Amino acid sequence: MRKLLTVAVATALAAVCQTNAFALEDTAERFETATPIKHLVVIFQENVSFDHYFGTYPNALNLSGEPPFVAAKDTPTVNGLSGALLSSNATSTNSANGTGAANPFRLSPAQASTADQDHDYTPEQQALHGGLVDLYPKYTGAGGNALGGALPANSPAIFSTPGLVMGYYDGNTVTALWNYAQHFALSDNSYNTTFGPSTPGAINLISGQTNGMVATLNGTGDETDDGNGGLTLISDADPIGDVCSNPASNQVTLGGKNIGDLLNAKNISWGFFSGGFALNTVNSNSTTGCKRSTTSAVTGVKKLDYIPHHQPFQYYASTANPTHARPSWIGSIGKSGDAANHQYDLTDFFAAAEAGSLPAVSYVKASGFQDGHAGYSDPLDEQTFVVSVINKLQSLSSWKETAVIIAYDDSDGWYDHQMPPIVNQSSSPDDALTGTSCGDGSAALAGLTAAHAQGRCGYGPRLPLLLISPYAKSNYVDHTLTDQTSILRFVEDNWLGGQRIGNGSFDAIAGSINGMFNFTAPMNQKLILDANGEPTHGYYFGL
Repeated sequence: MRKLLTVAVATALAAVCQTNAFALEDTAERFETATPIKHLVVIFQENVSFDHYFGTYPNALNLSGEPPFVAAKDTPTVNGLSGALLSSNATSTNSANGTGAANPFRLSPAQASTADQDHDYTPEQQALHGGLVDLYPKYTGAGGNALGGALPANSPAIFSTPGLVMGYYDGNTVTALWNYAQHFALSDNSYNTTFGPSTPGAINLISGQTNGMVATLNGTGDETDDGNGGLTLISDADPIGDVCSNPASNQVTLGGKNIGDLLNAKNISWGFFSGGFALNTVNSNSTTGCKRSTTSAVTGVKKLDYIPHHQPFQYYASTANPTHARPSWIGSIGKSGDAANHQYDLTDFFAAAEAGSLPAVSYVKASGFQDGHAGYSDPLDEQTFVVSVINKLQSLSSWKETAVIIAYDDSDGWYDHQMPPIVNQSSSPDDALTGTSCGDGSAALAGLTAAHAQGRCGYGPRLPLLLISPYAKSNYVDHTLTDQTSILRFVEDNWLGGQRIGNGSFDAIAGSINGMFNFTAPMNQKLILDANGEPTHGYYFGL
């Protein structure tokens, strides 16, 4: 799979060299910023709760044959799975939770291929049981491996029950992420902005506003009444007009503004880079166009590289590239006025990086098999992708002014023991946190069509959030309350003078991620990892 990516990048770079024999200007250097950060790269992955990846951090089991992880002696603890939560969890004793009740249990690297869990808006609220946090197997649990059908002979019995939702990985599987946390900064108090699956999470990342659906196709089920005759997106739906959207799927268009609109108004370069976005590329398995796909060697699942409902800017007319038009040349990447309209393929990201012309703000989306989504991807394939991106960025001269955020779109329904703080109530027909609602909703944040738009109960489940940068605090765990729109707020504060989206966007109440940085005395370190997530040359200082 890595060879396939390398070939694609080499092809893109060859085109660059034919166009311009010299490195392009790093125009992001010229933009005025509130911090020393001139390049922000957001690696936006799929479907992981905090406990699912970091519940026992920094303690790994270190069984024979697995990539080892031994934490530094001064590593801070996280709000994770304590002894009581591991051994006498409420989900294992509550008779109301249905079949598959279980204590949290460790998943090994050999068990990286798991089924997708239920992570819709309503079941995620029901799993929390009004704050008791004990009904995950009943409402979000699903048993099985990624391929479905019969389980491998060595699979534990719990794999065939909804109790699988209680599984977690440690540093012997998500080795790279734990090593990044050792040398950079990790948050243990960051949340999905609202409950629900991929599309609302992706939309919240760039606008903080899932209300304001201005068009729908192919039926209902992806929205709820906002209380004033309008609609709020609460589930997955493809973007209307994207040539790769499934004609049979629900499709929507959103109104209002996103961060791309704000950056465009200030002529600040930015881009969203998706695996599989370039429709003229032919994969090694002969797939091309919207059907470009890759089969994971870990899960055995063949998955589309580009997944329309994971690309948030395609839902807005102002920032969409519905035909997947290619950039006119390498120097146009990130800039306005080009046919690509800031929407690119992953190969464009690596080509721009090699040419020294990355945009100021870049959002990076892996091909499906590497995005971490249970059911077709996995933590091992995900790790390969994340390491390839960060290793590349650390090789650039611009690294000294770069920050990388690793964030997730939703929890997949995986167990997390922490009840999220409810900062925005909702009383739509789809809310069920207290049984029939998520509070009364009378003070809910505004939407595009309602003074108090319903259907945005949040914060939702706790998610991992990591910061990798020469300016990141080292071996640091941040406890500041943040959510997906805290990333949006950082972009607004760093490049836009604190301008906000408005119209009820969560960015107005988002916590700051600045506590994960040290802007006055940067550590100036790099960490180069191999495919197993282990350091190749250790970490070092003095960029």
